[in-house]
Amino acid sequence: MSFRRVMIMCRWLAYSGSPVNLEDLLFRPVRSLVMQSKHSRLGAEEMNGDGFGVGWYSRGPRPGLFHSTHPAWNDRNLRELSALAWSERVFAHIRASTGSAVQETNCHPFRHERWLWMHNGMISDFPRVKRDLAVAVAPEFFPLIEGSTDSELFFYLALTFGLEDDPAPAVATAVGFIEETGRRHGIEHPVQMTVATTDGDTTWAFRYSTEGRSRSLFYSRDVSALRALHPENPQLQRLSPDARLVVSEPLGDLEGAWQEVPESTFLAVRGGGIELAPFTPVAA
Repeated sequence: MSFRRVMIMCRWLAYSGSPVNLEDLLFRPVRSLVMQSKHSRLGAEEMNGDGFGVGWYSRGPRPGLFHSTHPAWNDRNLRELSALAWSERVFAHIRASTGSAVQETNCHPFRHERWLWMHNGMISDFPRVKRDLAVAVAPEFFPLIEGSTDSELFFYLALTFGLEDDPAPAVATAVGFIEETGRRHGIEHPVQMTVATTDGDTTWAFRYSTEGRSRSLFYSRDVSALRALHPENPQLQRLSPDARLVVSEPLGDLEGAWQEVPESTFLAVRGGGIELAPFTPVAA
């Protein structure tokens, strides 16, 4: 696998707060996620055109999903859906494949009951470790795997290790298991990741890589502080005080709006509060 191919990456965003129109969220910002699908600034590759997906919560606990293999900038159905959909919690992902097929079942976010999951990065040399990782997935989850990506298998490993009960330790154990498996196969840096997951009430996001050079990740600052800094900005005035975004790269250049998530850190977004803590893999 060439260095260029290894470094391909995706982009994603996770929103929570007052109900937001998906068109306003995905299309209207200066550096919107749809714009990033053509012109990513912080990605190793500028273009993320291997499909996209949106997950959002409505009236019930189970989120809706829309996946497409079209590039996000060229999908009329995404624009139509976004114009009419509103949600208090939204996950959106634009994909750049690391080698797996471009198909709807490989598009993020992935869903299990009320949970959503999306990933930017890769499990290194995935074909070499895929079998060992797959057989560790709990029997009740294994039949639910639909696609061929490392990201979806990562999700079901996290579920196996207790994601629904306590997300941070479950992800730490899944990462620890992936690293242990990779090293048994002689892989020096098995994990590269930013991950977001939610149960519809809380969002957890993780930034980590085995080599300590992780993909970019940012979160939005307190809206009230931003309003004070930028009273002339109408978009900020429409946001509720508890509105928060976690993103692969900022959606604009507004000074003071974005804070980088430190290396080897995870955060939890509950209401308008954001809690950060160190992230360390745990041996399975």
